[in-house]
This record gives sequence, C-alpha cells and structure tokens, in this order.
Amino acid sequence: MKTALERRRATFLRGHHAEWVALLFLLAKGYRPLARRYAASGGEIDLIVMRGDTIAFVEVKARGLMDDALSAITAAKRRRFSRAVRAWLSRNDWAVNKTWRADAVFIAPKTWPRHIVSAFELEMG
Repeated sequence: MKTALERRRATFLRGHHAEWVALLFLLAKGYRPLARRYAASGGEIDLIVMRGDTIAFVEVKARGLMDDALSAITAAKRRRFSRAVRAWLSRNDWAVNKTWRADAVFIAPKTWPRHIVSAFELEMG
C-alpha cells in the first residue's frame, strides 16, 4: 500500500508526463510554446501556446478513462485558471491584441490525446 507521499508523487509524475504528451501533440498541430506550468494569483496554466494570432491557455487532464478526464475541469478550477490568465496577460502586454481562448487536452491510456478548442470560457472580468 502506498503512503500519501508516494501517491502525491505518482500523481505529480503522471501530470508532468501528460503535459509533455500534450505539448508534443500541440507542436505537431503547429502550435508554438510560450510557457509551461505558469502559476500566478492562486492559479496555474499547464501550457500557453500560440498559433497564428491566437493564444491558447491549455488545461491538461490525465485520467484512467477519457470520460473522467472530460469531467475533471470544475468551476473552481476555471476561476483559478482565469485568474492566472489575467495575471499572465498583465505581464505580457504584447498579447493584448491577440485572440485568447481556454483549450483543454485530455490524456487517457491507450487513446490519442483529445484537444478541445475553447473548452470553457475565460472569466476576464
């Protein structure tokens, strides 16, 4: 039986691996990375990527089943994520005139990553 520390470490490593898989998947789709694991204002953005004039703030979720991954972005997570987006934008004024969106990449074993464009609305107010 694993200790709490071992479980946290395994979860951290699974998430870290999923973020790399998601990044490689997005690179193959023509996105270029701007930041990884950006944390500010009590929230975290797993990946920030850009393609053309669009900046995608990406939440990566890895679960044992794709359906579990799809339901893993809660309202509280969206609020924290949006706070981090606002903080990133306040520090990157060159991005103000770009198109922004909140994407998600879902990772599950034995399936291709699933990229959802505009997976949820950013709370910019």
